[in-house]
Amino acid sequence: MPAIFERTFRARFNECDAYGHVNHAIYLTYMQEAAFDASAAVGYDFPAHEAMGRLWLVRESEITFLTPLQYNDTFIVKTWVIDIRRVRSRRMYEFRLATTNEPLATAYTDWVFLDSQSLRPATIPTEMALAYLPEGPAAGRVERQPFPAAPEQPPGLFKTRRRVNWRDVDGARHVNNTVYLHYLEDCATELVRTLGWPVARMTESGFGIVARSFRIEYRQPALMDEELEIATWVSNVKRATAVRHYTISRAADQQLLARARALWVWVDLKTGRPIRIPAQLLTDLASNITA
Repeated sequence: MPAIFERTFRARFNECDAYGHVNHAIYLTYMQEAAFDASAAVGYDFPAHEAMGRLWLVRESEITFLTPLQYNDTFIVKTWVIDIRRVRSRRMYEFRLATTNEPLATAYTDWVFLDSQSLRPATIPTEMALAYLPEGPAAGRVERQPFPAAPEQPPGLFKTRRRVNWRDVDGARHVNNTVYLHYLEDCATELVRTLGWPVARMTESGFGIVARSFRIEYRQPALMDEELEIATWVSNVKRATAVRHYTISRAADQQLLARARALWVWVDLKTGRPIRIPAQLLTDLASNITA
């Protein structure tokens, strides 16, 4: 059995969006905090990593949202390591409501073990692997699926730019993994605004767009003051859902820093149930949808 860790959180008001739900990106913050505490619980806190000259960085995350969290909800994040390779580890997460045990979300994060000076991959020590997986690293090995290839970009590919600000950067001196989802959401929101569908209009029309899942792969770090270009387009449009693809590149040299895909669902704001995508919105969005 892996070392299982649970931490209780309470959703704060400033973590909620205009729908009254905890913002999607905040879930990654909860996962990050639970992972740090889980590592400390088996003897590998921040000082231990500093003494080793090592650190963990996120390579990929995927999260599926089941039931939205709201302000003041108390919930539990359960986490455990399921797979350890030479320099890489997969950590699983389950979110559930503390009062009813209702499932809220499931997720995983692939972490890479690095030398803190060179930022090159380093071999995970055997004793560390056994602390997370006492039965041995082979006991929980899983097959990793490659990040899905994105479909061809449409003529109406939407791009926006932003500069990395001080608040985006963490102690590893680059943009924290949780911040990328804010970048993606801002890009998608800006797109529909330019098409004549600001949030106010959607709200007045009685519908909202919420994420069912996110998967993001981090390729290279984004650094302080760098200008980033975020691009987005849509595929797989169904009755009430669509897949939105994203890339984040360094504007100066177009080097790909991250890529992501999200399954978005159109919902009735009163009932929270899925609804048919409004025909006029689809018409206005047509050039951004790949055939």
